[in-house]
Amino acid sequence: MTPSPAPAAAEILCIGTELLLGTITNGNARWLAEQLAGLGIPHLRQQVVGDNRERLIAAVREAAGRCRVLITTGGLGPTPDDLTTEAIAAAFGATLEERPEAWAAIQSRLARAGRPLTPSLRRQALLPPDAQLLPNPTGTAPGMIWTPRPGFTVLTFPGVPSEMRAMWRDTAAPWLRAAGLAEGVFASRMLRFWGLAESELAERVADLLEGGNPTLAPYAGAGEVKLRLTARAATTAAARALLEPLEAEIRSRVGQWCFGADDDSLAAVVLELLRQRDETVAVAESCTGGGIGAALAAVPGASDAFLGGVIAYANAVKQGVLGVSETSLAVHGAVSDPVALAMAEGVLRLTGATWGIAVTGIAGPGGGSAAKPVGLVHIAVAGPDGSRSEAARFSASRGRSWIQTLTTGEALNRLRLRLLAAP
Repeated sequence: MTPSPAPAAAEILCIGTELLLGTITNGNARWLAEQLAGLGIPHLRQQVVGDNRERLIAAVREAAGRCRVLITTGGLGPTPDDLTTEAIAAAFGATLEERPEAWAAIQSRLARAGRPLTPSLRRQALLPPDAQLLPNPTGTAPGMIWTPRPGFTVLTFPGVPSEMRAMWRDTAAPWLRAAGLAEGVFASRMLRFWGLAESELAERVADLLEGGNPTLAPYAGAGEVKLRLTARAATTAAARALLEPLEAEIRSRVGQWCFGADDDSLAAVVLELLRQRDETVAVAESCTGGGIGAALAAVPGASDAFLGGVIAYANAVKQGVLGVSETSLAVHGAVSDPVALAMAEGVLRLTGATWGIAVTGIAGPGGGSAAKPVGLVHIAVAGPDGSRSEAARFSASRGRSWIQTLTTGEALNRLRLRLLAAP
């Protein structure tokens, strides 16, 4: 007789009809997966179930036959569709009882916040009798760590990301470390690329994609391509040591197409390069409507190098504020290299910045023509080594926000490459 396979270490079950409808993005599953990997705990399955008691019971029972730990998010709260705790208990024929310490914590939190205490909130204090309370330091809905039968434990979290993360950090992660579920330690590194298509990047590292440890996985986004490097070893230091030569080899093959790693953004990288040179940047934007400035201002400490900008959407603003000539607009049109150059040079005069970025284009869905279709954008960079502008063409099929996002990234990347090349 063939023995049954050993149960997998962990599964993730996210609960909420809004996830199935696409109303919100399921960021909790991604975050939990990263945390499990960091603890060296493999997980082989993720599932989403709506706010339906019977389907939730079935999903929990099925998971109990496959894994040692089930991690759930969502469905903890005072409203009728918050079914998680009751359904999990029902899956194993358990009753619920009120936990005085949980109810006291709920009352205390509401009192401190000056919020009214309603009867429905009390149901959040109901847990199976033998469940361990998983405290919620930032919200009212506690979770639980419950082993309804030998070899299977459920950890429940609210769907609010900030609450889930605090509960994970304070209670769940220490419990999991002590549970003996780790199969080594995982370390990951995300390399980020701009200006290189996913297919071209895959060709450059094709032989490396076949490795077993570390592994490589490519991802494509809005103009940006990523490579996730993951290694497993006995310790975090050993896992990171496996990643270092692989990262060095990748960077040697792709050169400046790789702009950063992990949480780096193009804006953050550009600002750091400017700081190193004691230089500054200002922006003049038409079709992006302030997107480049917003990307720069989102980086903490941006004021060290980002002076500001002008949103010159109308031609009158291009002329009156940035000094674009009426002749250039009449002869070449607002979407052209001469106008982009004049905008970049104009914002330099206005602000005294070292570098100026300017964009003008057709983001659609209307306004295009055969000569200047939707998705045509002219991007100029002006600086100590001169002013240059070049057109970029983005697909109109992905919509207006897609074109604006790609224009923002492409403009920042062009400045990045100029900074790397400038003496």
